[in-house]
Amino acid sequence: MALRSNIRNAQGVTLRRKWETKLRTIYEISRMQMYVVMHLSQALIEVLIASKLFILDSEASGGLLPRVSSRQDYEASSDASEAAWHDSDDERIAVSLASNPRLRKLRDYEGEDLIGGREYTKRLRAQYERLYPTPKWASPVDVKKICSKNVGRHFRVSQDLSQTSGSDREMSVHSEDMSAPPLASLLKQPGAFFQPNQLTPRGKKKFRPEVIDIQRTKDVGTAQPSAITSLDFHPHHPLLLSSGPASTMFLHHISPRPTNPNPLLTSLHIQFTPITTSSFRPPSGSKILFAGRRRYFHSWDLSSGKIEKVSRVYGHQNDQKTMEHFKISPCGRWMGLVGSSKKGGGLLNVLDAHTNQWVAEVRMESKGGVADFQWWGDGEGITALGKAGEAVEWDARQKKVVGRWTDEGAVGTTVVGLGGRGSGAKDVGGDRWVAVGSSSGIVNIYDRKSWGGKIPASPQPTRVFDQLTTPVSHLVFSQDGQLMIMASRWKRDALRLVHLPSCTVYKNWPTSSTPLGRITAVAFAPASEIFAIANEQGKIRLWEVRG
Repeated sequence: MALRSNIRNAQGVTLRRKWETKLRTIYEISRMQMYVVMHLSQALIEVLIASKLFILDSEASGGLLPRVSSRQDYEASSDASEAAWHDSDDERIAVSLASNPRLRKLRDYEGEDLIGGREYTKRLRAQYERLYPTPKWASPVDVKKICSKNVGRHFRVSQDLSQTSGSDREMSVHSEDMSAPPLASLLKQPGAFFQPNQLTPRGKKKFRPEVIDIQRTKDVGTAQPSAITSLDFHPHHPLLLSSGPASTMFLHHISPRPTNPNPLLTSLHIQFTPITTSSFRPPSGSKILFAGRRRYFHSWDLSSGKIEKVSRVYGHQNDQKTMEHFKISPCGRWMGLVGSSKKGGGLLNVLDAHTNQWVAEVRMESKGGVADFQWWGDGEGITALGKAGEAVEWDARQKKVVGRWTDEGAVGTTVVGLGGRGSGAKDVGGDRWVAVGSSSGIVNIYDRKSWGGKIPASPQPTRVFDQLTTPVSHLVFSQDGQLMIMASRWKRDALRLVHLPSCTVYKNWPTSSTPLGRITAVAFAPASEIFAIANEQGKIRLWEVRG
């Protein structure tokens, strides 16, 4: 054992001496290299001085070195000189906008083609600022102005009676006396500059089929905290209402100003109520009705700021266990609710939109209940669709069903849409077009103008669209009945735009690069030239149809 330990000690001493020798050699080489570099540097400096590449200032106040410029001189020179990225060769460049499909969106009018390089740069910059507005941290705005704009923006209405708060931005008040600032005071806030509504109709514009001139405008606000399940434009003011499962409604002012595009006007939070549907009450839009998967819904009076809770439909509590799916008639008199009871088919409860009292019910023999329904264009009737393909026409004036028909080839119908107000049969509300979507992605569109005065039991569709492959979730018509959007939320970018009355799908939009996502809500503005698309990421994108 002693011999082994002596051998190990000897080996350790030998190994240590070897490493000491190596480190000493490396140290000597490093010193030599530093010495050589130092002398080479001195020789190089002497050569540069001898060649007069540098001038040394030997005087204390000599004028050989340039004077250090002051801040005023720098700013004056910056104003006088052109931008660093300016290139004089741009003036001699001609760019064709018509020959390149990706540049056609930069045209001011359809026949425009050649522009100069400077104008091309200017339009590219304007297009970029339109899509990506200047962030707040990059805007030279005083902090006090930002604070003054944000005061009173967000109002929290709590139904928990035990929590109260005196903050201006978050209010928790009694559920029986809920209120929020009226619309008149919101419009007086800094930044809420309302001009004549550019979203209302200014004269009918004819859209051509197959190819459409469309441009994306600035997005509405930032991403919201949840998916957006409901969108609605105000009938008179440039306002957009959005809501989702985050229990919050957002009211944005639609304005294309570059400094602050589409600002948030106000928001309203209702605790413990994930919102499924929210809508302005036509024709004035003075009230907002909203509801979730609850036994009650709320009414927000924008003129007074008072919020009213309607907790039940008296005498029909068992048939109406949730009020999340409702629609208001275009005339503003009625409110339709999809009933929970499926006994003997499906049912709809009709309430008076002014008094919130029950008026009538619509029953239909459909296996699986009601899939969807729409109010007629004049607001005096309902087209209800069952999940098995049965459709019912109900007249609110007579309080009875005036017609029944079946969708052709119906396989799990999901949604129904009405459009072309005023150009169809008068006995069914004057809507010309009725579209029916199914779980297979097929959309049938019918022309009611050809029905005459009688509702056929098995009408033939004017056109069958098979561009979608997943269940159809949205069928939305423009106000003038020239455009229809069909979309599915079950697949990314599943949206198509249809021209009417030719019933053709546009070929050039959307493209593979159009940022749509999983679509959860679609809405047309009253002008029919602007529409909004919301997705599961909580983003709202606006599009303008030019022709």
